[in-house]
Amino acid sequence: MASRGTSDEQEFLYLTTRGRKTGRDRRIEIWFTRRGRSYYLVAEHGLRAHWVQNLLEEPRVRWRVGTTELRGRARVVRAETAATLVRDIQARSRKKYGWGDGLVVELDPGPRRPHRRPHGDV
Repeated sequence: MASRGTSDEQEFLYLTTRGRKTGRDRRIEIWFTRRGRSYYLVAEHGLRAHWVQNLLEEPRVRWRVGTTELRGRARVVRAETAATLVRDIQARSRKKYGWGDGLVVELDPGPRRPHRRPHGDV
């Protein structure tokens, strides 16, 4: 099996979606990779995965990696329209975990917010 990444890289991401039937928060632990500011997940069971069905219904999601908590939007990355991105993410997943087959999902934290100085600082 491939290396699980460098020692400073987390192995798991904790994704929270809103249940499409109950409206309750649903949290899963899942492998992930990064590209730029976005995080990518691979759904082994594709569109049948409940967490994927949840984010299709409500794309606003939260996730945690280590002690970093983020909010953003999730989307399924379709091989038909973004083949290069799908291949890259699957290859990154194979390198990190030894596995990368499945449906690719992107978690986008949105634009960076400018750093705000406390009132009174120059």
